[in-house]
Amino acid sequence: MKTPTYFKNLLLILTLLVLNISCKKEALAAVPSNLQLTAKISDDGSGRVDFVATASQADRYLFSFGQGTNESIRSTDGKASTVYTEGGVYTVKVIAYAGDKSTEMTKQITVDKNEVIDNTGFISPESYPGMTLVWRDEFNGTELDPKFWNFEEGNGDNGWGNQELQYYRKENTRVRSGYLTITAKKESFGGKEYTSSRLTTEGKKDFLYGRIDFRAKLPKGQGIWPAFWALGANIRTTPWPLAGEIDIMEMVGGGAGKDNTVHGTVHYEDGGHKYIGGSTTLTSGDFYDKFHVFSLVWTETSLKWYVDNVEFYSFDSTGASKDEFRRSYFLLINLAVGGNWPGAPNAGTVFPQKYIVDYVRVFQ
Repeated sequence: MKTPTYFKNLLLILTLLVLNISCKKEALAAVPSNLQLTAKISDDGSGRVDFVATASQADRYLFSFGQGTNESIRSTDGKASTVYTEGGVYTVKVIAYAGDKSTEMTKQITVDKNEVIDNTGFISPESYPGMTLVWRDEFNGTELDPKFWNFEEGNGDNGWGNQELQYYRKENTRVRSGYLTITAKKESFGGKEYTSSRLTTEGKKDFLYGRIDFRAKLPKGQGIWPAFWALGANIRTTPWPLAGEIDIMEMVGGGAGKDNTVHGTVHYEDGGHKYIGGSTTLTSGDFYDKFHVFSLVWTETSLKWYVDNVEFYSFDSTGASKDEFRRSYFLLINLAVGGNWPGAPNAGTVFPQKYIVDYVRVFQ
């Protein structure tokens, strides 16, 4: 049986009326206002945080917890919770919706976890014959000491000159229980896919000659590049490599022959950029397994590199072409991801990766 035209028209009119009313309701929906977010951080070291968001007119919420991708939670009552896998500073975002209208806010939270660091490994002495301890940082506070250290943030020029893939942030540095920890994460920030930290003593502490001891437990994996190094204190007025560079310890991760090998290198100007260095490989295990002490003994005529007080390379710095090494240098600690030397991470690279430093000591 055919439906009479009259009923067809009536059904069409009713449908249009319903759509029109619905559209008007959407159009009249107010933008959520007075958005507030509270965070209850568990004090049991579990990393659990409970959030409550409220906003006038809101009918639903979307939370993201600052841990990377694919970690958003939808909520109709404004309540959400998550467990952070590691301590640190996180930026949490919540979006409140009312119909097709929305408003959002962010909030920074600091999460502490019960992180027990295994202190196994070589420990260097606190004194040497004929030398005096002139500076040390044992990282005994709860934050990086601004009297000694600067943060360098961003991705630098051409990935800090090496096409590195990370964006350096303050948030990836943590000082707790006598250790400095730099964490490399796989997370999008500043147009990059990874984040980490880079620290310097530029303008605060620089040194000419002496012995530098650096106790650290290194990260590992393809594309992971921890370093402890020094640049000429005149780098701002004297272009690299004329200012000189001393790489006290570098490791380019990526399995056997890499995660168990560290390098010591110098860079200088002698009719062009020159560099030379040596390396040493553990007889068993990786530098990830326990702490080691990486040292430089620097005099007016030579530089010598040590791991656990065993010398593995020596450089003769005499001669006019090497006068870069008879000037003051400041120190740097950084954890790069990717770059010309290590190459990019691959599917086997595990994140996050942690670079844990126990102390830095300078004797003269």
